[in-house]
Amino acid sequence: MRARQLEVFTAVMRAGTVTGAARLLNISQPALSQILIHTEAQLGFPLFDREKGRLRATPEALELYPEAERLFSGLEGLRRKTSDLRLGRAGLVRIAASPPPGMSLLPRALKTFRAEHPDIVLRTHVAPLAAMVDLLRTGDASMALALDDDLPPDIAVEHIGTTSFCCLLPEDHPLAGSGAIDFADLSGETIISYRSQTRPHEELDLSLRRQGHEFSPGIEIDSSLSAAGFVRSGLGVALVDALLPWGLFPGLVARPLAQSPDLPVSLLTARDKSLSRAEEAMRKLLHATPLTEA
Repeated sequence: MRARQLEVFTAVMRAGTVTGAARLLNISQPALSQILIHTEAQLGFPLFDREKGRLRATPEALELYPEAERLFSGLEGLRRKTSDLRLGRAGLVRIAASPPPGMSLLPRALKTFRAEHPDIVLRTHVAPLAAMVDLLRTGDASMALALDDDLPPDIAVEHIGTTSFCCLLPEDHPLAGSGAIDFADLSGETIISYRSQTRPHEELDLSLRRQGHEFSPGIEIDSSLSAAGFVRSGLGVALVDALLPWGLFPGLVARPLAQSPDLPVSLLTARDKSLSRAEEAMRKLLHATPLTEA
């Protein structure tokens, strides 16, 4: 498959129709259809069944799509990089972060960096851990901030610091005026917290089991940020990281969790990729920036 054919195939899979795919690529529908027909002829098998003007992906197309999507993402990243070079930008820093460091550590580091390097372009992504690993591997991000330090071998991990857990409550909750909250205080409450097979879940589960409690959230989340709306709606109380600036959310109160385990804050990079001079400056600044404001 040539690059243009890959583009067309991926666009059709994303859009589900030739019209939608043509709109995504900003080309005419007949032109796109011709590329698709030529692609199928070269491959020797159909990618789509035509049914009453609609396209249905064949089993072969479904098998090809994940790899095509990965290659297309790499192609898009390459185009962005060449565009940056063509425009003569002084430098580019590409950094990803999960929401907690992305809303706390990263903005303060970027403010300092921007003051020192006003001509360098900053490109940021806020994403879950799996997506950040993909961004590092494809080169769409050169570094990432995560609440984990157990990563695949091709991802280098640098320790930035640690954070703890807190209990997120509605401001009118009976425990809202408490100091540190013990897990036993939450008996009878619906617990909102991280799904299994995530680092925060593992740390909370291990710590609470040592204290003689069973950790079984009634509502599971992927990101602590989503807990804010759930707690505000009265669905329960949340056990979440203490790094995210919970004071930004009106109607909510964050209280420390007694005997809270630590959660690592890490800087991730791809082992097979080097940092530019601008990115190296950002890396050093992230290490020097406190996790929380004084």
